[in-house]
Amino acid sequence: MRKFIPPFIAAGFAIALWQSIIIMTDVPRFILPSPATVAETWWKSRALIAEHTLVTLIEILVGLAVGVSFGILTALSLASSQTARVLMQPILVFTQALPVFALAPILTLWLGFGLGSKVAMSVLIIYFPVTSAFFDGLMRTPQGYLDLAKTMQARPRSVLWHIRVPAALPSLASGLRLSAVYAPIGAVIGEWVGASQGLGYLMLLANGRAKTDLMFAALFTLGILSVVLFLIVKRLTERWSDRSRSLI
Repeated sequence: MRKFIPPFIAAGFAIALWQSIIIMTDVPRFILPSPATVAETWWKSRALIAEHTLVTLIEILVGLAVGVSFGILTALSLASSQTARVLMQPILVFTQALPVFALAPILTLWLGFGLGSKVAMSVLIIYFPVTSAFFDGLMRTPQGYLDLAKTMQARPRSVLWHIRVPAALPSLASGLRLSAVYAPIGAVIGEWVGASQGLGYLMLLANGRAKTDLMFAALFTLGILSVVLFLIVKRLTERWSDRSRSLI
């Protein structure tokens, strides 16, 4: 229980600071609503927020599954083939030089206003961190392990799956934790560009109608969703990292 105390203290401090700013500046409610107003709006609109949260959550989870899968496969290909590294690495670097946010309108044009464009945005944001982290781990296998495998005349495929992959799991875990943070960003950006559902859409709708309290309620719901997703992924990856030490 003690590990939950600091986050609660930080949250209480932030709420107190927020309320203090409102009291000292007497800022209008439509610009910055009070914490109590946001909490009240969240409770009154909980069914509406839950409906849009479910849509965003589906987009995030599908984006995570696809982005992580492609990232792992790409990293394995790069680590296994010099030709793949020569051909694919420059392309990967070039894609990261492009502003992903600017691609959202194009993806919406190609894939429509449904689930596809939001998943694609999440995949684009998730893909590179997972690929980069896992590939880096695969290429940094302790030399002692590789020398032992060479002495025992192990096949390259066996070395990859039984030595390099287990040794790279902590690096993959770092990429997965980053992807858990980035995935909601991609989904929400896609919803901002064009959508009829989701927390990003709800925030835009509330902002256009000057319902700042509802916008803040949706924003904090998205924040809580992101934190919970990160904690789940962190817990899972910590178990993987522990198991990886026993596999090599």
